[in-house]
Amino acid sequence: MRTSDFEYDLPPELIAQVPESERDASRMLVVDREARRLDDRRFRELPSLLRPGDLLVVNVTRVIPARLRGVREKTGGKVEVLLIEPVAGVGGGKGGEDTWLVWTRSGGKLLEGEWLKLAGGALRARIAQRRGEDGDVVEFSPAGEWLRVVDDSGQMPLPPYIRRDAGSDDPELGALDRERYQTVYADEPGAVAAPTAGLHFTPRVMEEISAAGVRIERLVLHVGPGTFRPVKAESPDDHHMHPERYSIPPRTADAVAGTKEAGGRVVAVGTTVTRALEAAALPGGGVRPGDSATDLFIRPGFEFSVVDALLTNFHLPRSTLLMLVAALAGRDTILDAYRHAVTERYRFYSYGDCMLIV
Repeated sequence: MRTSDFEYDLPPELIAQVPESERDASRMLVVDREARRLDDRRFRELPSLLRPGDLLVVNVTRVIPARLRGVREKTGGKVEVLLIEPVAGVGGGKGGEDTWLVWTRSGGKLLEGEWLKLAGGALRARIAQRRGEDGDVVEFSPAGEWLRVVDDSGQMPLPPYIRRDAGSDDPELGALDRERYQTVYADEPGAVAAPTAGLHFTPRVMEEISAAGVRIERLVLHVGPGTFRPVKAESPDDHHMHPERYSIPPRTADAVAGTKEAGGRVVAVGTTVTRALEAAALPGGGVRPGDSATDLFIRPGFEFSVVDALLTNFHLPRSTLLMLVAALAGRDTILDAYRHAVTERYRFYSYGDCMLIV
């Protein structure tokens, strides 16, 4: 298997730049992996496609407005900081919630020990350690203020294919992204990228799913920006996955076990849910509850223990996410589905349409 086996042609105009006016108005391509049949639907039809006794698992991580702008204290040069994840203290630092691994962008090389002023001076950050391609470690000051400043002044960390360069300071676009690059059920802050399969849900659709006899349970996987990185190595075996933190409540683990025992389907909302459930898989189809982290790389040849069906958006060529859905449905079936979606002018990526693999 080669990374180039997961290429497809996508006209740039099919990359969605803004969400649909209504979340549940998105189109949904239903892929029957056994019959290799494709069916064009709307997302709001999802409740009718699920069965009584199914279990729907959602990721309730909440995206923080993790992109901060500022200047270098000494030179006044512009700098941009993207939060990735909290880390332990380094270089004599205090560690804890105020120490973060970040990606930085500036006009010159940043130096260890230098200070940045972010969000108009409301927050300072010291470059505690440089880690090359992995990013930089910064310590925020004053202690305990980073989350408040980020909530007040940060921008949503949209993926690079959603172009906001020309209008990044447009208040209407900023307000739209703050609302719509977030699921309606998000309540655990920590992600710096959205679990995009969940962006289509509305409270009404959730109510209809429950009314159809489908149980809905939750987990948390804090999505990192590495989810958008293409696989550069020609062999996927040489690609390193960035670990992501997840938590599976005992209630969700019990629901998975009960659903499997009763013959129902475990339906994962998104690749993040899939990775968390499969990383925590136990013999017999159950999952281990609790907190952990995973760098599980699911690709063709992987044997699924937990997930029976998957709701997911359309993914970038050569990406780990495309390889994951190909592992579930089969590479040829998925690439046929993507070609169909292109021909039918589906909208692609984070703000785009979705696919249900059954």
